[in-house]
Amino acid sequence: MDEKQITIIGFAGSLRKDSYNKALLRAAAKLLPKNTKLEIFDLEGIPPFNQDLEETMPEKVKKFKTKIRAADAILIATPEYNYSMPGVLKNAMDWASRPYGNNSFEGKPVAIMGASPGILGSARAQYHLRQVLVALNMHALNRHEVIVSAADDRIDENGNVSDEVTKKKIRELLRNLVDWTRKLMEK
Repeated sequence: MDEKQITIIGFAGSLRKDSYNKALLRAAAKLLPKNTKLEIFDLEGIPPFNQDLEETMPEKVKKFKTKIRAADAILIATPEYNYSMPGVLKNAMDWASRPYGNNSFEGKPVAIMGASPGILGSARAQYHLRQVLVALNMHALNRHEVIVSAADDRIDENGNVSDEVTKKKIRELLRNLVDWTRKLMEK
């Protein structure tokens, strides 16, 4: 008997066209376990969060919330800006979790990965993001962490992950996310 297909929605906390984190998501789409689908959602166009608009959300936000609800799991790729996650990522998550009582992320399994040219990769951003995941009542995968330092050496000029160790870590993260998702579905 075939296992149910797991659908993952992935998004990057970067709007940059040649983002290393978007490259990680593209790599993830090629490294998926069987019976798994990854849909990548671009956060471009989500306006700054405005609580006055919670009841009449912009169409891009409605689409984002719908995609999150339809997914079995979440994959977030985050860069690190000023020792934390980028504002665009936090902003999108604020929209998707509002209004109060209408949190699209509620109970969803989630995995994090991130890349940066710096020596610490996106480690500090990922740890701050984990705090937000707790507030949103998400089920964060603890292992394996994918923290890609020196991203400019691991992602080529065409935006492809060229480093085999990085690919292996992404593959492990995805396998663990799918296993975690299936385990949570059993409950």
